[in-house]
Amino acid sequence: MKILPTISGPADLKKLTVDQLPQLADEVRAAICEQVARSGGHLAPNLGVVDLTIAMHFVFDFGHDRLLWDVGHQCYTHKLLTGRQHLLGKLRQRGGMAGFPEPRESNYDLFSVGHAGTGISTAVGVARGDTLAGEGWSPENASGRRTAVVIGDASIVNGVAMEGLNNAGVLQRQFMVVLNDNGMSIAKPQGAVAAYFDRFRMSHGYGEFKRTAREFARHVPGGGKLSELYHRLGEVSKSLAHEVHENGWFEHFNLVTVGPVDGHDIKALVDVLSEAKEFDRPMVLHVKTVKGKGFAFAEKDSCTFHSPSPFSMLDDMENEGCRVELKKGGRSFTAAFGDAMADLMARDPKVVACTAAMPDGTGIAKVLPRFPDRTWDTGICESHAADMMCGLAKTGFKPFFAVYSTFLQRAFDQCFQEASLQGLPLRLCLDRAGLVGGDGAVHHGFCDISMLSVLPNAVIIGALDEPSLKAALEFMAGHDAGLSSVRYPRESVSDRFTKQACPPFELGKARALITHQAPDVAILAFGTMALESAEAMDQLGEYKVNLYDARFAKPVDVALLKDLLGRGIPVVTVEDHSIRGGFGSCVLEACNDHGLDARLVTRLALPDHWIHHGERKEQLVDAGLDPAAIARAVRASIERHPATVRPKGAPHPVTVS
Repeated sequence: MKILPTISGPADLKKLTVDQLPQLADEVRAAICEQVARSGGHLAPNLGVVDLTIAMHFVFDFGHDRLLWDVGHQCYTHKLLTGRQHLLGKLRQRGGMAGFPEPRESNYDLFSVGHAGTGISTAVGVARGDTLAGEGWSPENASGRRTAVVIGDASIVNGVAMEGLNNAGVLQRQFMVVLNDNGMSIAKPQGAVAAYFDRFRMSHGYGEFKRTAREFARHVPGGGKLSELYHRLGEVSKSLAHEVHENGWFEHFNLVTVGPVDGHDIKALVDVLSEAKEFDRPMVLHVKTVKGKGFAFAEKDSCTFHSPSPFSMLDDMENEGCRVELKKGGRSFTAAFGDAMADLMARDPKVVACTAAMPDGTGIAKVLPRFPDRTWDTGICESHAADMMCGLAKTGFKPFFAVYSTFLQRAFDQCFQEASLQGLPLRLCLDRAGLVGGDGAVHHGFCDISMLSVLPNAVIIGALDEPSLKAALEFMAGHDAGLSSVRYPRESVSDRFTKQACPPFELGKARALITHQAPDVAILAFGTMALESAEAMDQLGEYKVNLYDARFAKPVDVALLKDLLGRGIPVVTVEDHSIRGGFGSCVLEACNDHGLDARLVTRLALPDHWIHHGERKEQLVDAGLDPAAIARAVRASIERHPATVRPKGAPHPVTVS
């Protein structure tokens, strides 16, 4: 009989025996694998924490106690145990389960979180708040709330996580940090701290980590609880102290450390957690897990299966087994960037590149093996990566920092202080710009233009397709006057305009895609929104519409604006960025600065509210940025300015060659 269908909440889980929990873990893994194979999603990181999550919900009462997640893509098991099995069938789709913790779904999720490093700090705040309200757990307040935070995928090396640890160590109450140590980040973890854990895992003492708190507590006279063991440490042998304080690194933060514990031995986990929840001081529980546990392909290649697209299990007669085939779409902007970067680095020995734990996700993986001395993965630390690249710029190199748009804000201070203020040519390559589909609000790249546009002399570029991206990188490589950036979406590159030559980028100059001599309206589209706009034009055959690839949000093409608005031609700006401070705002500012009639400008952009997970096409509809909505807005703009309307039945537009 299957157990998982009987679990409608943690109360049902607690009715099980400890011996039944491994079967439940197997069923959870099977459910996650089956669903991710259909819809895509974060597979390997979730498979690695199945046993740990079950044990934590079995021991704690997180309807009352506090559970926070750092690196939210580990939360699938947590969701299945907290009443959301009915949402799994539409994972990361409209009306289904979000891929990250989401308070709109359940009170068991305290924060909507998709950025690494934040969990410990928010947990410290929650713990302090409960204590101030008289609701924190202590031996004297047995009905109070406990606090636990799970951090993993190497986000412990993030600077904010370190700050959180530093403050957690001064808490005078129960507080548990569960370190999910799987030896991996999204890619292989980087840096000295990661190397420390590597050495620690390979040490002789670590090979004996499969002992529980109950087993070693028995060696202490009168000992039965972790708290008693802690107070008796001065009386026991050094070898026993090593078992409790194996990881001296955390001791410097005043955090008692237990472990490592086998993260796939549920019985051992239940024993340790049962002891740990009675401990009235801040502590770290070091849990060793295998990323992708239970699915051989994910265990072998956890990078590929970190967040795979849908896949199929196929019979492999030649090898008498099976193989996995990932479903592939078209050529992605990420792949195009990786190839373009490799070409650029091959031609220019001054070009250097880095990423912050996203070598595969940004395409930097293509250049890492070819140029190991000029390419770096810094780990989950965007601020450091930006600063490091500024240091390289100071010594005469040409640094390119490949980073998701959503993570750029974590390095904004460095873009301001170390890059822009110094006049250094830091080059930002912003993958996942705009709407990102299934990852939802936590990963939308919606504010990079608004952030960077305030920096003096910053240059902001939008790529239209692969030739455009190559030309943008070439321009940036030669631009030494200050910070520059290029943004592109999590999409396949289009070939709609590749038959016409892609001219080199000229600072502040747009590119004409489709033009008439006397247009009724002009669309200035930023980046790939020119493609949606071109589709919209197919619905506007009765009008003459000019389409421009704006190319630059800063500086905008003032000469083009003067020409169009000076002739009374209405202008519609289209972008997949927030309407606050985006490309359209830059256009309005230019109109104001140059005395142009801004009343002729209509802005289409992401609305001033959150757009949650779903298909990207659905999100475009929500934002009013799908071709049909663009066509309606263009038609309305023409109708608001009837003096500019041309007779119907005008000749078809001409594509510029």
